[in-house]
Amino acid sequence: MFDTVLVANRGEIAVRVIRTLRRLGVRSVAVFSDADAGARHVREADTAVRLGPAPAAESYLSVERLLQAAAVSGARAVHPGYGFLAENAAFAQACADAGLVFIGPPATAIDLMGDKIRAKETVRAAGVPVVPGSSGSGLTDAQLMAAAQEIGTPVLLKPSAGGGGKGMRLVRDAALLGEEIAAARREARASFGDDTLLVERWVDRPRHIEIQVLADAHGHVVHLGERECSLQRRHQKIIEEAPSVLLDEATRAAMGAAAVDAARSCGYVGAGTVEFIVPGGDPSSYYFMEMNTRLQVEHPVTELITGLDLVEWQLRVAAGEPLPFAQEDVRLTGHAVEARICAETVSFKEGARGFLPSGGTVLALREPSGDGVRTDSGLSEGTEVGSLYDPMLSKVVAYGPDRATALRKLRAALAETVILGVPTNTGFLRRLLAHPAVVAGELDTGLVEREAEALVDTDVPAEVYEAAARARATAPARDGNAWTDPFSVPNGWRLGGEPAWTVHHLRVPGHDPVTVRTRLTADGTVEVDADGTRAPGPVTPFHHAGDWLGRDGDAWEVRDHDPVEAALTGAAHAGADALTAPMPGTVTVVKVSVGDRVAAGQSLVVVEAMKMEHVIAAPHAGTVTELDVTPGTTVAMDQILAVVVPDASAQEEA
Repeated sequence: MFDTVLVANRGEIAVRVIRTLRRLGVRSVAVFSDADAGARHVREADTAVRLGPAPAAESYLSVERLLQAAAVSGARAVHPGYGFLAENAAFAQACADAGLVFIGPPATAIDLMGDKIRAKETVRAAGVPVVPGSSGSGLTDAQLMAAAQEIGTPVLLKPSAGGGGKGMRLVRDAALLGEEIAAARREARASFGDDTLLVERWVDRPRHIEIQVLADAHGHVVHLGERECSLQRRHQKIIEEAPSVLLDEATRAAMGAAAVDAARSCGYVGAGTVEFIVPGGDPSSYYFMEMNTRLQVEHPVTELITGLDLVEWQLRVAAGEPLPFAQEDVRLTGHAVEARICAETVSFKEGARGFLPSGGTVLALREPSGDGVRTDSGLSEGTEVGSLYDPMLSKVVAYGPDRATALRKLRAALAETVILGVPTNTGFLRRLLAHPAVVAGELDTGLVEREAEALVDTDVPAEVYEAAARARATAPARDGNAWTDPFSVPNGWRLGGEPAWTVHHLRVPGHDPVTVRTRLTADGTVEVDADGTRAPGPVTPFHHAGDWLGRDGDAWEVRDHDPVEAALTGAAHAGADALTAPMPGTVTVVKVSVGDRVAAGQSLVVVEAMKMEHVIAAPHAGTVTELDVTPGTTVAMDQILAVVVPDASAQEEA
């Protein structure tokens, strides 16, 4: 076993790898960018090495700096985690050339399976069924369009060089193929440095099932069962579980054997995942999609049902140890479900529909644990969540003797989760896990998109505003033993009379302002009056941190609202519509100039954050009168990007 291992990653996966290294008595080396100098993975490692500035290209994606970090720290091996350079054949080869052990497959296997086109051809030759689609690499836009027309819409555009759903586009309208190909190429180039695309037939109502494989350097390959990953949005997994309720023993064995064949076909060594698309109505008709030549985000569910530490076996295999168990020795016991907690604003109001990357500072944090509950996290209080890296913050995993128990435990664990200061999808995930179709195991990759809006509260509960007003009325009294100026306390106290009502103008971003009144009662408690109706205090207590309140996995930022300032701001854009950034990020494309006339729905600006693109479109026909950004501009959430004055006809219709 190695004495020192460098973890070439960040966040929750770095923390998770360090945990196994510590258990095995192996010295861990963390790496960090300037943005992560105080991060949890840096504090938990035995030693840490600075890579460079915050941008990933100058830190976590710099092969040269990672190799230097390994050299100065005395590391003998490198664990790449997932993301960044985990599936980069050049990095794996560079490690080998530097005399380091890359804890992953050989560079040749990464190179082969990293090219989805060559991967399909290779596994097809090994007898593994593949999804019908285009053939050949380096196809032009015209060739992609021709292949799509031959297959027939709907089709799926996929980057050949990467995974994780980045750059994928489902195209149902052939007329949009050109625009979608351009967008897919742009996102693939930004995410993987390679804009090669392929096109595949879209399987309606598909289920996404993957098989975990483990191979040593002595020719032994086993599979560790399957994971159901059908609950996705934008082709990104958000809930995973093991085993799948869809498969019977015969289908499980057949898919497992196909995964083993796929791994053998590329000379695989280490832990990897073979992904299949499965028609929900016919589980026996499964198709190979791709192979992920790394540890998967969802590996904990496999660990819980097999009792194996996959990171430990990555290390042992990389150190040359043979697998001490055969396929018949693998036992799947119980059920495990995982939820990915991401920095996201979940909204379905006009102008901000869907899941948008978010950021902020973690002001308060409480992560669940206990019997059958596991949290893999890179968070700590004070963590700054920016727009430079992936939005996933942590994973909450629950295990039980059966699926119903595991689901119940996970819902409870998410309700206990407190993350204040950064918008997350925690509450959404808790509601999704209670959806009747999810409880029944009737899943497909489109379920989240179809049901998402019904799982989001479009209005802020009244008790949130009441709790925020109550907190403001009592905040000075919490100041320990320090003296408080009585005239600064907003409790309505006045000389020789009953307490007066104090008016609080409050606003949750994305929602209309609300007015709430508070006053101090004779018994010293705070009375709240919302919208003219006397309201009791909230039954369920809230967690508080600054302007943030949270309960049952949900969180709200309740800001003070100044009606006068808001009126002046609105007056500055009277008769016009200001288009604002729906998330903090970077402007990558500007398609218009001041003075241009635009049509309703026309794309004007593209903002990218956490490897996700968001298109800002014109809300109506009109003229661009202001344009405050250029490509490369860093923008904050709600920052004005452009102003479009509506046409007279549009104003008359309004």
